[in-house]
Amino acid sequence: MQVIRVNYANIVCAVILLVGGITGNAQPADKNGYKSPLVLQRADPFVTKAGGMYYFIATVPEYDRIEIRKSETINGIAAAEPVVIWRKHDKGPMGNHIWAPELHRIDGKWYVYFAAGSAEEKWKIRMYALSNAADDPTEGRWKEEGQIVSRRDQFALDATTFELGGQRYMIWSDRASDEVVNTGLYIAEMTSPVTLAEQQVVISRPEHDWEIKGHRVNEAPAVLVRNGKVFVSFSASATDANYAIGLLWADRNADLLDPASWHKLPEPVFFSNPEFRRFGPGHNSFTVGEDDRTDVMIYHARNYKEIDGEPLYDPNRHTHARVLKWTEEGMPFFGQDSSDREMDME
Repeated sequence: MQVIRVNYANIVCAVILLVGGITGNAQPADKNGYKSPLVLQRADPFVTKAGGMYYFIATVPEYDRIEIRKSETINGIAAAEPVVIWRKHDKGPMGNHIWAPELHRIDGKWYVYFAAGSAEEKWKIRMYALSNAADDPTEGRWKEEGQIVSRRDQFALDATTFELGGQRYMIWSDRASDEVVNTGLYIAEMTSPVTLAEQQVVISRPEHDWEIKGHRVNEAPAVLVRNGKVFVSFSASATDANYAIGLLWADRNADLLDPASWHKLPEPVFFSNPEFRRFGPGHNSFTVGEDDRTDVMIYHARNYKEIDGEPLYDPNRHTHARVLKWTEEGMPFFGQDSSDREMDME
């Protein structure tokens, strides 16, 4: 873990210098760096490392299926053959807008959490789960576990899960206001890998200017527990060039179900940077490098700003990987003013 020396007078304000960049065209990587882009036309990427293998899952531009790739290295994901594990239904729930799958290993089984609309109402988005008891998630039989039902249950998506102190939690996005149309981040304990406890609280709502461009959105949480804190990155605003990543954190010993335990930076930590042809970076996940020590951020971005029509139907959100560095104070440093390659090589 490389330490960046930054003099913080006030941690809440000073950490705003976080953030990073990417190159626009696919290129071979240096022997010590990651390919950029890593995978073309894959949004909402999630990479998990288990048993020495990397497993990659993401939203496909057709929004009609879920597929997994596996590789011994992060760069190897680029050439790995995708294995389709599930396809959308022709009728009813799970029949449209198959979004943002995540792959997790829990109690000896694999689970995929994903969002989906119904075949007849594509914007009736809810959270669903699949499970598989095989050792390798690209093999075996995937079982539909049904909907993960939340109390709000209006526009539920982008579920992620993590374990801390023997308790498993889920964080997801749903409507978080009765006055304005928005999405915010909820957290709850899990009573099983597919059920939520009754107490479900909002820990972040779109409130700053950078979170309400195009749409009032907080979504796509990703969790990283480091340095005595629980960090949650999230994405905000519309999915065009306004899309950007923000940061929440809480002390790992705090009550995570108390909204007062959570702190949010008032500025984004990773956002569009024309110098690196990086537009609308967001919906990231975290994994570790081949050394099992280096933190790596996986995210998507476009390499152009102007979009014809609805951004959600523009297919060119490409997956990228970049090293995540840390400040001397133990806060993540995303490197906004650096390309992926610069972050990887430093």
